[in-house]
Amino acid sequence: MKIALAQLNYHIGNFEKNNGKIIDAIQEAKSQGADLIVFAELAIGGYPAKDLLRNVVFIEECKRSINLIATHCQDIDCVIGAPLTNTTGEGKKLFNAAVYISKGQVVNFYKKSLLPNYDVFDEYRHFQPNDNLQCIQMGDLKVALTVCEDLWDDDGDNSYVGDLMSELALEAPDLIVNIAASPFSYTHFKNRVNVLQRNVLKAHAPLIYVNQIGAHADIIFDGRSVALNQHGEIIVELKKFGEDVRYVTFDKGKLQATERYEEKPEATEISLIHDALILGLRDYFSKSGFQKAVLGLSGGIDSAVVAALAIEALGAKNVLAVLMPSIYSSDHSLKDALDLVRNTGCEQLILPIKDIASAFENTLSGAFTGLQLNITEENIQARTRGTLLMALSNKFGHILLNTSNKSESAVGYGTLYGDMAGSLAVIGDLYKTQIYELAEYINCNREIIPLNTIVKPPSAELRPGQKDSDSLPPYDLLDAILFQLVELEKSGSEVVKLGFEEVLVQQVVNMLGNAEFKRFQSPPILRVSPKAFGVGRSMPLVAKYPF
Repeated sequence: MKIALAQLNYHIGNFEKNNGKIIDAIQEAKSQGADLIVFAELAIGGYPAKDLLRNVVFIEECKRSINLIATHCQDIDCVIGAPLTNTTGEGKKLFNAAVYISKGQVVNFYKKSLLPNYDVFDEYRHFQPNDNLQCIQMGDLKVALTVCEDLWDDDGDNSYVGDLMSELALEAPDLIVNIAASPFSYTHFKNRVNVLQRNVLKAHAPLIYVNQIGAHADIIFDGRSVALNQHGEIIVELKKFGEDVRYVTFDKGKLQATERYEEKPEATEISLIHDALILGLRDYFSKSGFQKAVLGLSGGIDSAVVAALAIEALGAKNVLAVLMPSIYSSDHSLKDALDLVRNTGCEQLILPIKDIASAFENTLSGAFTGLQLNITEENIQARTRGTLLMALSNKFGHILLNTSNKSESAVGYGTLYGDMAGSLAVIGDLYKTQIYELAEYINCNREIIPLNTIVKPPSAELRPGQKDSDSLPPYDLLDAILFQLVELEKSGSEVVKLGFEEVLVQQVVNMLGNAEFKRFQSPPILRVSPKAFGVGRSMPLVAKYPF
């Protein structure tokens, strides 16, 4: 049996485009003599469709798509993910299913058992879990057909309790097939492969794993579908962050690649982050029907990194960098911003804000009589810039990119309706220390981000001589504490036991809790870490964080 692994980039709800891709892959697989083609979880309809799954028209389109795809499977079998209606009358209205098509008909399906309900997942909101575990027959093969999380049963946070693969292994399957929509994080691939290898060894059977690729605003899928032989060794690995179709053969209990597999050195975390952000930007614009971006370019490292990423993802002529110097902006910041423009060839516009900010202050002078200058006047500058950027976005139809990083978002070091404005937070899941790493990576072949932007002390330049260190702990120390609190979800007291100063940890915990209302109003974030702000980290809006 020759099997095609089809890793495609789906657009949620775009049935015409998705069906076209699926059918093209089927035709290509047939031309290569494949007997079976395997697609990803919820390939039909796209993932995550969220409350579109409650829309009757959406579900009817899914049914029509299954029937259409089946007509192209007269002489090739197909496994594909789709939402299926629960006709039992009990529980949720849908199953998350792997549909098996043979000879032009849906002949069987497997319903997902383990429905994740943590981090970015909320599948139990829509789907009924499977309670009938059994292998399915595909011709002469007994196949343990599973869906994504079904192999992650040691996770401890699912609707099914038990060791699913151990139960399926009792039936002695010839082959395991797992279709998935497993989001990217820079730590995830090794964990994923370890899970797959454990299940191969449990069932004593080779495994085919097909993942989605593509981005849907805050969730990015990296692909990297794999096939493992009966010893748990990878024999095929598909592209990361790209569409791909590869082939394996199954004969006499052995799964073999049609091409020699050469193991490549594992990519660095920062290179994976870079590639994920490029895909996230491209898909956000292409799937939303937008072409051009606008952002404020200050001469600082955050906006420089966002500009460089946007230019790589969208093209220099599709990115408008707006320089908005104030009375506090240094000459070197303006020069650094202009150097980046020259290095990249992007569009640029200079809009000084001195007179606008002064007009605000003059208008408010009566109300502020007798009061000292403070952060209020600083925020007026940030909000002036935000207003100008949104005006350009409205006038020209450009999407405003947010340039806030995770360190700033965590501690509330940002201005609502000012530098926190935007439609997409490109680097919102990267700590400041990671931003510096990413800048160095972007510059690995030639200088794109000016060296002075990277080496100078970070500053918002909203008052004379201002530096971030005036308000925040050093970023290397701050980020180390935040990683423990956010990614690892440790309490403040647990972090103190790791050797951090209690007063400092308490300060960071307080800032983290006090900034929740700001994060609640922030743009969606391109998720690249194990725990991003936003949908994957649900915290009460008004609460006192325990220590």
